[in-house]
Amino acid sequence: MFETAELDRTLSKRDYEKQLPELRARLVQAQFALKQAKIPVIIVISGVDGAGKGDVVHRLNEWLDPRGVDIHAFWQETEEERERPFYWHFWQALPARGRIGLLFGSWYTEPVTRRVYGHIKDAELDTALQRIAWFEEMLAHDGALIIKLWFHLSKKSLHARLSKLEEKPETHWRVLPTDWVHHKLYDKFVRVSERALRGTNTAHAPWRLIESTDDRYRDLTAARLILEAIESRLGRATGTKVKTSRRPPTISVPAKSDRSVLDKVDLGSALTRDEYERKLDKYQARLNRLTWAAAELKLASVMVFEGWDAAGKGSCIRRVTAAIDPRLFRVIPIAAPTDEERAHHYLWRFWKHLPPDGRATLFDRSWYGRVLVERVESFARPEEWCRAYHEINDFEEQLAEHGIVISKFWIHISKDEQLRRFKEREVVPFKRHKITPEDWRNRQKWDAYSSAVHDMVTHTSTSFAPWTLVAGEDKKFARVQILKALCTRLEAAL
Repeated sequence: MFETAELDRTLSKRDYEKQLPELRARLVQAQFALKQAKIPVIIVISGVDGAGKGDVVHRLNEWLDPRGVDIHAFWQETEEERERPFYWHFWQALPARGRIGLLFGSWYTEPVTRRVYGHIKDAELDTALQRIAWFEEMLAHDGALIIKLWFHLSKKSLHARLSKLEEKPETHWRVLPTDWVHHKLYDKFVRVSERALRGTNTAHAPWRLIESTDDRYRDLTAARLILEAIESRLGRATGTKVKTSRRPPTISVPAKSDRSVLDKVDLGSALTRDEYERKLDKYQARLNRLTWAAAELKLASVMVFEGWDAAGKGSCIRRVTAAIDPRLFRVIPIAAPTDEERAHHYLWRFWKHLPPDGRATLFDRSWYGRVLVERVESFARPEEWCRAYHEINDFEEQLAEHGIVISKFWIHISKDEQLRRFKEREVVPFKRHKITPEDWRNRQKWDAYSSAVHDMVTHTSTSFAPWTLVAGEDKKFARVQILKALCTRLEAAL
């Protein structure tokens, strides 16, 4: 595979200086066009150590308008990164729509390096590559342009370059101790890298090999390939669909006569005041002990609260947080996305709020808005919310693989009970702020939301992140049911 990048191609200084001005002008023009079209560009810089990847990053930052470029180098993992799922720090680095992200190192680095050093087998590498391919496809579906550049040197050329750098005092510092270590592992590194490139060379995120023996040829080729990719994308409609072999999940929208998963919820469940107070004290005390135990063992929790308007999500969350030390949790209320959040993939704002090991995050509404309100209100196209089931399952699976305990609650009430609570909110002064015209509009679409909830539970209730359907007609019962479920989930994980 790499033979085409070992042809000793060079570019004279004269030709380089002749071609560069026009190339730089077109790059900047394309960059501004990207901003207008609101297309995010992800440029992955990978390849052989010593091939000059860092120099290329500097050059591109010089040739592009740096105000529209975000540079991220993934090198030594920080403590903050170790305490979260592997992809967390990559999500933080994803560029907003209209910006260019230069990623020096990427999601490829760790799986390839671990395979080279024998820490994982081919099967584990292939699993990691499948997740990478899915991740890139998901970003492409969202409109991102992904440009992956592999900078290559033959083993002979790499040895000559490292030796030359070491000979001169002014460049000796550029040779890292790991460069010679990796040179000894060159043959294995190339074999593993070829496997990685072949496994992730897709139509929406193809690899581009660049011979790096000659610096001028390398830099100009990288810029030209980036320009061609951007101009090609700008020449197409920004809404162009990404071709994929994956089919969206089958959506089973129940007819009015069909039974829904919500029909299984016993809305007659209730507790007396004495039962409620006794059980509330019991499960709050239990949850307090469990969250401290989880903190000691560095076990994080994510709690998702969804439900009908006026179902009592806020009051349930307050009973949960009352049981947890304030140093151990955060509550994230989710409303309509901000301009910054709309400029990214819809999952971006949720990745950024994931808790570190040992802590808990409670989401008052969540990423399920994609398959609920965005589906019902047509804020997302059918192909977008259909894809979201797979995207959400993959997201939650990554959290679970990291060791995060996921608890998801849908608080269910009847349509009549919702009406009663709406009317109560209108007359009780301290509750009046809770009722809005939007609540009444949503109520008119009760059947559409019921179908969306049915599909949501059907497609996203998994062994690692199951849904708990809460009987919310009696608020006391709902609060205790949630506290008990949280205790059960944490005890099982501990």
